[in-house]
Amino acid sequence: MKSYKTISKMITWEQVIEKSRFIGIAYHVTNLEEVEEKLEEVRQLYPNARHYCYAYRLHEGRLEKSTDDGEPQGTGGKPIMDILQYREIWDILLVVVRYFGGILLGTGGLTRAYGGTSRQLMDEAPIVKLVPHIIYEIEGGYEWYEPLKYWLKKFSWDIDNEEFMATVKFQVYIPNEEKEKFLNWFADFTEQRIQPRECGMIMRGEKI
Repeated sequence: MKSYKTISKMITWEQVIEKSRFIGIAYHVTNLEEVEEKLEEVRQLYPNARHYCYAYRLHEGRLEKSTDDGEPQGTGGKPIMDILQYREIWDILLVVVRYFGGILLGTGGLTRAYGGTSRQLMDEAPIVKLVPHIIYEIEGGYEWYEPLKYWLKKFSWDIDNEEFMATVKFQVYIPNEEKEKFLNWFADFTEQRIQPRECGMIMRGEKI
């Protein structure tokens, strides 16, 4: 698994060009079902528009698609896709809705309108880097809890799912590239009296 960039939440941005209203909407999506759901949501939020041009990029399977939705070929979906590819954003659906204002823009004008709306939208978008983290489960006596918690925080390794029973049990998230560093440190710190148990992997967001 490798790190990649995506957006953390839905965002919109719009402009008016020659009386045509261009509305950009971006969603975080992870599969084709979510793409279809969000496209339907856009059509309901902005009914009776002349065009719904869009592009999406899904990290799993590296799926990419764009559509001009009735605009001249290459003037709607392609400039949207170009922005997403240039900025290397994945797991995103970007739709640009156009309410026609009665003035023809020509192919160059349309390309600039759709590309410009997408660019401005992405300038405002909350971008995060999803980083693969290994989940380790740690269990030990209560005397280990505070020292481990202190040093894990010092290393910026987050803990979660704490359980306080006869022993203390919790999980810690370690960036994949820091696995060896963590295991070596943990073995030295605990003198191998506690063994961390690897129990999965998760993608966690880091602000850029």
